[in-house]
Amino acid sequence: MDLFTEKLPSPENQSQAPSPDAPLAARMRPVVLEELAGQQHLLATGKALRQAIERDELRSVIFWGPPGCGKSTLASLIARSTRCHFESFSAVTGGVAEVRKLIEAARERRKAYRQRTLLFVDEIHRFNKSQQDAFLPHVEDGTIVLIGATTENPYFSVNAPLLSRARLYPFQALGEEDLAGLLRRALTDTERGLGARSLTIEPQALGYLAAAASGDARAALGALELAAALAEGTEITLADAEEAVGQRAIGYDKSGDAHYDMASALIKSIRGSDPDAAIYYLARMLEAGEDPRFLARRLVVLASEDIGCADPSALPLAMAGFQAVETIGLPECRLNLAHVTLYLAAAPKSNACTKALGRAQDDVRNAPFSGIPKPLRDSHAKGVKALGHGVGYLYPHDYPGGFVHQHYLPEGLPSDGEHYYQPTENGVEAKIKARLARLWDDEKIEENA
Repeated sequence: MDLFTEKLPSPENQSQAPSPDAPLAARMRPVVLEELAGQQHLLATGKALRQAIERDELRSVIFWGPPGCGKSTLASLIARSTRCHFESFSAVTGGVAEVRKLIEAARERRKAYRQRTLLFVDEIHRFNKSQQDAFLPHVEDGTIVLIGATTENPYFSVNAPLLSRARLYPFQALGEEDLAGLLRRALTDTERGLGARSLTIEPQALGYLAAAASGDARAALGALELAAALAEGTEITLADAEEAVGQRAIGYDKSGDAHYDMASALIKSIRGSDPDAAIYYLARMLEAGEDPRFLARRLVVLASEDIGCADPSALPLAMAGFQAVETIGLPECRLNLAHVTLYLAAAPKSNACTKALGRAQDDVRNAPFSGIPKPLRDSHAKGVKALGHGVGYLYPHDYPGGFVHQHYLPEGLPSDGEHYYQPTENGVEAKIKARLARLWDDEKIEENA
C-alpha cells in the first residue's frame, strides 16, 4: 500500500453506527443502497445517480424532497462507500465561517493527497443567496463536491449560479407500500430493529402507521417504536397504532413549498367545480395553521378571476367572507371560509373577465392610442367645447331602453377586431351575452357614426 492510499479514509471510519439506545429511526438507517426505501426513479439499477455513486464519480448535486424521504440517508450511504473525504454540515446550526474552514481543509487535502472532498450541506436553503455564494468558486474549481439537501424548491431557494453547477435530483415522498416494507423490516431485524421481541402487527395497524406517516420514514419508525412500547402482548394492535400516532401531524410549512402547492390545489379544485376537493384542501390548510386572511384574500381574487359575471353574487359573498374573517377571527371564521369555498366551487365558471382585461392590457401596451373620442371628453372646462369636447355625445337615457349606439373606444381598437369582453354561456353570463348581442350591432353603430 503506497502513501497515497494510506492517507485515504476507509468507508467504515466515515460513518459511525448509532448506539443501541438510539431511536429506532436512527438504528434502522440503511447501511447499503439496497435498504433505502423508495426513490427507484433515481436509484434503480442503471440510473445515472446510482452509477455515479457506485463508481465513486459523483459530481455536485442537489437533493430536493419532503422530510423523511431519504436525502440525508443517501448522503450517509455515499459517506460509507466513497474513497473521497466526506464532511457533513448543517446550515441550521453552522455558518459561513465554518464553511470556509471546511473548504480550506479541502483545499489542503486536495493539494497534499490529491483527494476529493464531498461536502454534504443539509438544509442548504437555510443559507441566504449571498451565503450560498461561498460555495461557488470551490464547486467551480473542484475543491469540493457539493451534496446539498433541501425541502424547499431549489429554483427559489438555491442560488441560480450554484444550481447551474449542480445536478438536481427530486426525491419523492415515500409511498405507503414503501413505508409498510420499512416497518416490517424494523419488526424483524434482530440487530438494529425490534426483532428480538418477536413482535407481530395487525394488518390494519401496519396500514394505519404507514398512512399516518404521510411519506416520512422517520415519522413511521418513531410511531412504530412507540406502538411497540404500548403493546401489552406480542402483537401491535390498531389501538396501539392510533395511540402512538395521536393527533396526525399535517405535513405543511406556511412559508415553504407546501404553502403554495396547497393553495394551488385549493384554487384549482374550486375552479374545477369540485366542492369536495376544495373543502378538503381548505380544511387541511386551516388544520395546519394557515392564516385565514390569506385564504380569504385568495377566495376574493378567485371570485372575479374564475367566476366573474357568470355569478355576480360570487364577489360580494367572497368579500363578506373576508370581512367575517377580519371581524370574527378563528376558530369561528372557519365556517365562513367553508361557506364561501363551497359556494364558489359550485358556482358557474367564467374567465371572460380575466381574458377581457388581458386583451385590453395588451392593446394598452402595444397598440397605437389615437386619443379619447371627442364626444366622450369632458366638456365642463371653459372653452373646451370650442375644441369639440363633448360635442355629438348621445345621452343613453334619452333613448328607448336607456341605450344608443355610438363609438366609445379610440379609433382602431380593439386591434384584432374582436371584442375584449366575450361572455360565455355559463350562468348569468349567458343572459349578458344575449343582451349584448341584441344591443351591439355594428351596422347600427355605423349608422349613428
